[in-house]
Amino acid sequence: MSAMGNVEGVELLTLSHDRLRAVVAGVPGSAWSAPTPCGEWTVVQVLNHARLDQQAYGAAVTGTGWPEEDAFHPRDALEADATAALDKVLVGVADAYAGLSPDAEEVATPLGPLPFRVAAAAAAMDAGVHAWDIAVATGQASPLDDALAGGIRLAADRLADHLRDAFGVFAAAREVPAEAGRAEALLAFLGRDPHWTPAGT
Repeated sequence: MSAMGNVEGVELLTLSHDRLRAVVAGVPGSAWSAPTPCGEWTVVQVLNHARLDQQAYGAAVTGTGWPEEDAFHPRDALEADATAALDKVLVGVADAYAGLSPDAEEVATPLGPLPFRVAAAAAAMDAGVHAWDIAVATGQASPLDDALAGGIRLAADRLADHLRDAFGVFAAAREVPAEAGRAEALLAFLGRDPHWTPAGT
């Protein structure tokens, strides 16, 4: 860990994966069609998007196993065993990153080559923030604590404005109070309402 208490690299990626797994396992059977902070996407669409994104991060490293579906047009249908499908992808990504050097200056990612720490943080950002989307949409506790949010911020600061401008991936950054915690500040920077609730949609 750094002096700020952030987790980094494979540890950060594993932590974000664990949070995504836990949130998905906690989705009530009746909540898969619930609205989420992700525009018009339902909970199951966010899950499918997150799984496909992680699959792409793994495939960029290994050169094989690219998703056959478009992550930005995720299906509104649940896999036969969604938890097992997600776990298979997350294990593959974690294994791929565990085989890389933490000092690597260039790691292949869906966003182009990035230094190892930034690449791992980018994959963690995708998993961790979508875990939050699913959690708040289904009445679960936020999976984003300060350590996870602090680690993800490395990728957010490096990549979010480019992704926002080039691909419209994130909404405009929101203002937060000066005393906001790292998780609230991260969500707001990524264009999300940190206090989003299904009732507010």
